[in-house]
Amino acid sequence: MSARSSVVQAPRRVETAYAIAWGFAAVFYFLEYASRSAPAVMIPELSQAFSVTALGVSTILGLYYYTYSTTSLVAGVLLDRYGARYVVPSGMALLAIGCLLFAIPQDSVGSTGRLLQGAGSAFAFTGAVYLASHGFSAKSLATAIGFTQCFGMLGGSMGQIAVGPLIHGFANIHQFWIGMGVVVLVVAVGLLLVTPREEHVATVGEKRNFLTPYKVVLTNPQSYLCGIVSGLLFAPTTIGDMVWGVRLFQEDKLFSYHDAVFAISMVPFGWVFGCPLFGWLADRLHRRKLALLIGVSAMLVCALQLTFLPNALPSWVTLFVFGISSGAAMIPYTIIKEANPDYVKGSATGAINFITFSITAFLGPVFSKHIGRTIGAPTISPEHHFFESGLFWIAVIGMALVVSFALRETGKAEAAK
Repeated sequence: MSARSSVVQAPRRVETAYAIAWGFAAVFYFLEYASRSAPAVMIPELSQAFSVTALGVSTILGLYYYTYSTTSLVAGVLLDRYGARYVVPSGMALLAIGCLLFAIPQDSVGSTGRLLQGAGSAFAFTGAVYLASHGFSAKSLATAIGFTQCFGMLGGSMGQIAVGPLIHGFANIHQFWIGMGVVVLVVAVGLLLVTPREEHVATVGEKRNFLTPYKVVLTNPQSYLCGIVSGLLFAPTTIGDMVWGVRLFQEDKLFSYHDAVFAISMVPFGWVFGCPLFGWLADRLHRRKLALLIGVSAMLVCALQLTFLPNALPSWVTLFVFGISSGAAMIPYTIIKEANPDYVKGSATGAINFITFSITAFLGPVFSKHIGRTIGAPTISPEHHFFESGLFWIAVIGMALVVSFALRETGKAEAAK
């Protein structure tokens, strides 16, 4: 009897350890999003620290997405091959070093730091999902992943609404980035200590099949469509909100710094509710594509109202609803997994991350060149400049809506099983 009990309890202890490790990884995701969004509230300070223009700061910040997208391809494969115990803390160490380097007032060092932040952050969500899949049963796994998303989105919101007052009252930007780096390192050590050890035996066959999953995923046209839709939906938040949002509302809408930070922070705060809401809606309707189209359409309506009828509603209300609606950007992550075989689901996540943030890396410089560099220019009307910015994002969201119609519905097939 006791022997049987010990056999049952041992797996439970391992699952509990994985669940605790997932908690640390969720905090990692929170910190990753906070570090991604925080620069939006400190553009002038970063410009002064790095001795570059606001456009130069946006270029430095955009480097994040180059390494984030490419490293996403590596993260899933490394987790499948070596497990989470050393892989995810290593990603956290990269993020921590990147934050510490970003505190050094030199543009080349700051650029290196931002590249490392992107590379390390690529392990956050993928690592949290990997640990959740080992620590939770199938019936509660989706809930755990939903909470993971909430942690990340909450980090994005806190990276703006909390960091703004912090750097203008209690600490300067250099102290903030040093503190962020130290906190990430502490969490990394905790994750390393609690994550169970896994045995992964490398064989010749494994080496041969190292990139095979990506061959499967990347030869499926649906994978590209998922990545394009997700990338176009993430761009307004990762570029328009997290890089240019505060300055855009300060210069074009003549908001005070405090009001601009509050309004812009409503977008990631809306994600906190939008991600689980649209995940639930997709499950409830048994239609991934329909839920996605509802979310994209709501985003488009918000963008249209903010551009053509900016005084119809308070900006923060529109941006909050926009943030909730943009939670639909996570639905393609579900679709790509269901559109590919079970044995490549981890690589599918890496692939969609790569495509999504490659689009961000492409659109960032385009927006900076045509819209961002003229923010505050005395020869341009603020109202007209804000209108042009809105048209840019309306076009991007409109393209996402068009491409969404080309996606194959996967929810119907799942419901029929």
